[in-house]
Amino acid sequence: MEDLSFFFGVIGNIISILMFLSPVPTFWKIAKHGSTEDFSCLPYICTLLNCFLWTYYGIIKAGEYLVATVNGFGILVETIYIILFLVYAPKGIRARTAILAVILDVVIFAAAVVTTLLALQGDSRSGAVGIMGAGLNIVMYSSPLSVMKTVVTTKSVEYMPFLLSFFFFLNGGVWLLYAVLVRDVILGVPNGTGFVLGTIQLVLYAIYRNGGKEVSKNRLEEGLQHEPLISQPNNESYQREHRAT
Repeated sequence: MEDLSFFFGVIGNIISILMFLSPVPTFWKIAKHGSTEDFSCLPYICTLLNCFLWTYYGIIKAGEYLVATVNGFGILVETIYIILFLVYAPKGIRARTAILAVILDVVIFAAAVVTTLLALQGDSRSGAVGIMGAGLNIVMYSSPLSVMKTVVTTKSVEYMPFLLSFFFFLNGGVWLLYAVLVRDVILGVPNGTGFVLGTIQLVLYAIYRNGGKEVSKNRLEEGLQHEPLISQPNNESYQREHRAT
């Protein structure tokens, strides 16, 4: 059982690393254009806080070093993303982003560490940190709900990338299995939520994957229905021709 849990933990680490690296094309585009354009840094700031909490959880919870290692990698990657965002963001946005990062990733995390170290011990401490990380994880996993609503409304998956949905499903499923094997409820709840939401997204993708084409076809047909069967001649040229004759 221990070997099996280690195996799924390693697989979960690999998938999580791929998810952490998925925004690389976005930041490559930002660096190439020299501007953050309309991109928001909030997801990366929240992910950094999430990584801090789960790394702390993996350190203080016995046997959860695989959770600590992958989230330690996440801390490094998300920090780089935020630094790049600050470099290329306009002055006003840069200041707001820096303030938000300090509040969430420094002040709140430091408060969580100090509070749990002074007020709690043993399983109570790791449980409190785990609950904070799980709550943030659930919020992050639930973020595509608005996109899912858009998919159902428009009957198109244009704004719901398949790979992101697939990794949500895969990452949640593997870490859920790991949590079951090591009997970690706190780790299982948020990843179970991610697995369910990822599954729903894949089902929606299967249903509406050709929706965009059908919508475009319907719009084209509607447009053709309003077009006259015989085009009318331009009035001025028509009159000139008849004057000439």
